[in-house]
Amino acid sequence: MKTTRRIVQFGFLALTVVGVFVVKGNAERWCPFGGVEAIYSYATEGNMLCSLGVSNFYILAAVLLSTLLLRRVFCGYMCPIGTVSEWLQSGARRIGVRALRVPGALDRVLGLLKYPVLAFILFITYRAGELLFREFDPCYALLSRHGEDITFWAYVVSGVIVVGSLVITIPFCRWLCPLAAVLNPFSRFGLTTVKRDTKLCTDCGVCSRACPMNIPVAERDRVDEARCISCLGCLEVCRTSATDALSWGPPKTLARSWPQAALIAIMLFCISGAVATTYAFPIPSFVQTFDQTRGTQPERTATLPMEVNNLSCRGNSTLFAFFIDRDDLYEIDGYLKIEAWPGPSPAQVLITYDPAMTDEGEIKQAITESYFDSEAGFWRHSPFDIEGYDPLDDDD
Repeated sequence: MKTTRRIVQFGFLALTVVGVFVVKGNAERWCPFGGVEAIYSYATEGNMLCSLGVSNFYILAAVLLSTLLLRRVFCGYMCPIGTVSEWLQSGARRIGVRALRVPGALDRVLGLLKYPVLAFILFITYRAGELLFREFDPCYALLSRHGEDITFWAYVVSGVIVVGSLVITIPFCRWLCPLAAVLNPFSRFGLTTVKRDTKLCTDCGVCSRACPMNIPVAERDRVDEARCISCLGCLEVCRTSATDALSWGPPKTLARSWPQAALIAIMLFCISGAVATTYAFPIPSFVQTFDQTRGTQPERTATLPMEVNNLSCRGNSTLFAFFIDRDDLYEIDGYLKIEAWPGPSPAQVLITYDPAMTDEGEIKQAITESYFDSEAGFWRHSPFDIEGYDPLDDDD
């Protein structure tokens, strides 16, 4: 069981590393916690925080579903911080460093820290409209390409986690992780659990000592703690002890037990479904509507699809809307809605407009022409250019 889990952990970590450093992808767009951070701005303003996309919502939904089915399986099999932390602990044991066993009462108190951490992160994120936690995020320090947006403090936090992981089993995951705080209420109602047969159990306590989350498995008939990561380490040591008193699976009305393969299959189904849905139903990550109807609905509307360069994030999307909604020489009427997918150039954009009031040429001209600020008395250059559109070509 442990070997299988290590293989799955390695697979997810390798996939992430290749995606970031080889394919040059944006790992933040596939982070479930990004979905938590972006909910407020998307619900209230119709746009995502910079570096995030609606893929964060799909992945978050998949992780929440897997949590409802399998408890905090994301933490035990997919999270890169959890994987690295566990491997560090395993390596430390091999060279003779003994892990500290934190008393249960203290462990539970420390486990409450993740909730104020979550509240603080969401507060500063919603207030600033930016991913301020990135400056301290150990996961971003691990999986970014270490450019100018990586701060000294991100490395400090990462270093503390590394050192702590050598002597304490996954301390960040147990006590401080904000995503764990989000998952815990869902994990509490998880379908699958570890079950102990009291008739077969010899009360040796080896299962409790094997639990990385410090759950007293030997004292439970049914492990329903929210912090269970479904690692199944307790089952492995129990069977090694030839007692076989523990089993894992859904309630007895559905089945007595499931194999670890079922856990992995369900987890992969949820994640692959989220990835497939992201591409099958690409919801725009920036939406802005304009009241250009003057109290009447247009007889018909048209949509203008385009590919726009330099439309990379929330800030540029707002600037893009500014050029559409300009009030100078290139001012236009009849634009109704912008739907955009900001990201690496070129970004996809759909503009809905009233063809009786404007046309494609005027819209493209408004986007690409410089804006004259009459109050300040200077020209503001447009950073946008449209694929296949030449402002000097009269045929466009």
